[in-house]
Amino acid sequence: MIITRNLLGIIILLGILYLVSNNKGLINKKLIIKAFVIQFVVAFLLVKVPLGRIVIQNVSDGVSNVLNYGSQGLKFVFGSLADAAAPTGMVFGIQVLGNIIFVSALVGALFYLGVIGFVVKIIGGAIQKVIGTSKVESFVAVANMFLGQTDSPLLVSKYLPKMTESEIMLVLISGMGSMSVSVIMGYVGLGIPMEYLLIGSTLVPLGSIIISKILVPEVEGVNEIDNLKIDNKGNNKNLISAISEGASAGLNMALGIGAVLIAIVALVAMVNGFLGIFGASLEGILGYAFAPIGYLMGVPSGEILLAGQLLGSKMALNEFVAFGQLGKVMSTLDYRTGLMLAVSLTGFANISSMGICVSGISVFCPDKRGELSKLAFRGMIGGFCVSILSALIVGLIIAI
Repeated sequence: MIITRNLLGIIILLGILYLVSNNKGLINKKLIIKAFVIQFVVAFLLVKVPLGRIVIQNVSDGVSNVLNYGSQGLKFVFGSLADAAAPTGMVFGIQVLGNIIFVSALVGALFYLGVIGFVVKIIGGAIQKVIGTSKVESFVAVANMFLGQTDSPLLVSKYLPKMTESEIMLVLISGMGSMSVSVIMGYVGLGIPMEYLLIGSTLVPLGSIIISKILVPEVEGVNEIDNLKIDNKGNNKNLISAISEGASAGLNMALGIGAVLIAIVALVAMVNGFLGIFGASLEGILGYAFAPIGYLMGVPSGEILLAGQLLGSKMALNEFVAFGQLGKVMSTLDYRTGLMLAVSLTGFANISSMGICVSGISVFCPDKRGELSKLAFRGMIGGFCVSILSALIVGLIIAI
């Protein structure tokens, strides 16, 4: 029954995307099938094959160990406030958001040194050759395994002005369906296993290709670039400059996330205060609205409303709110349910991200601002569907 629900969920999701495609007749079915098969194989290796699970666990442990070094900087500046074992307990603004500064600086260094660019070029090149997407869009899709919605386009910024509408859609969808390494420790701090987050990140490129090429198939002539060069340096003159810029960006990101969370949590409390008069709550309304997705994911009947509530919170509010809610109950969920829900929440696909994405990308291609604005809502829905598709595939594999 669970397998049937998962299969039905995948069929319904792809069917709805097909119905709202802007050019059904030109959908490259061969490309879609190739991408889907590869995504299924990758997911199977990560969650079903013992060796794959050992590898992802070791990578998870290694990444966690590296990222945890950020606590040393926090303790130096904030003392006992940075120690979760201290009498003050966990201080979210310091221990969770503060670590984003270190991770962002680290990403800036790896970016400048070309490490991220090298990995993107290898994996992106393989995807481009096997599936048939253009080099620029393939590289951006792969970059979103590590970078955020406005960071990944930096790699190929000089090529963005010549991108087709279909390629732009892939940039938007992979960006809003992505999960930046800079904030990954924030999710871990909320109680989400690193292993689950890495699985979700790994599946972003292929899921983005599938969904974007159904929604907006390629109908224009692609400006194929034989010798595509990735920009690692940006405006940085040396490594120290890159680290400093990364730290500054991380600080702005942490402050922005903190400000948004303060506002959202307070507003939700206010709305719940009003709805409480009628015996309702925002979480309850979102739970029922998105419950059908939870049902198709095949989660236990007792968790269907929880799944709906989490997905609704992610889209209407943001993923930090949803991950915070999931982290509180993660220990009560079985492996399949916990993994599916975590994967379904990965990504920046929410209403507020549309403006961020359009503004961030249009800096590199001002002439495309109108096109980006036109595609933004579809991009947000597509990014949301990337995580749902990944969760459905992972759930199906575990249930087999």
